Amino acid sequence: MPADTNPYGGVFGGWLMSQMALAAGSLASRTARGKCVVVAADELRFPGAMAVGDELSVYASIARQGRTSLTIAVDAVARERDGEAETKVASGVFSFVALDDNNKPRPIVAEEVTHG
Repeated sequence: MPADTNPYGGVFGGWLMSQMALAAGSLASRTARGKCVVVAADELRFPGAMAVGDELSVYASIARQGRTSLTIAVDAVARERDGEAETKVASGVFSFVALDDNNKPRPIVAEEVTHG
């Protein structure tokens, strides 16, 4: 939407990063079956531009699982508003830590992790 644009009329990269973090966080919490917080965002790339009105799809997958952490790879793809053309507009890697009720890192039980 127009409120999410930069001064040049393109979609603001910070908004795009937040959508990617939300998708990664959803996968992290679902996988760990509880609270997870983002601790790092790395390898952020913006190979394409998204126009106002484009539809955004965000794809997240688990790249690595540690004892208390998850590393999630994310790709963001824009589809033009009135057509089928798609453009990869961003990618990145987000790291999360699973937390317990006292906000301390907690182990992620191996059976909790689903890959599919």
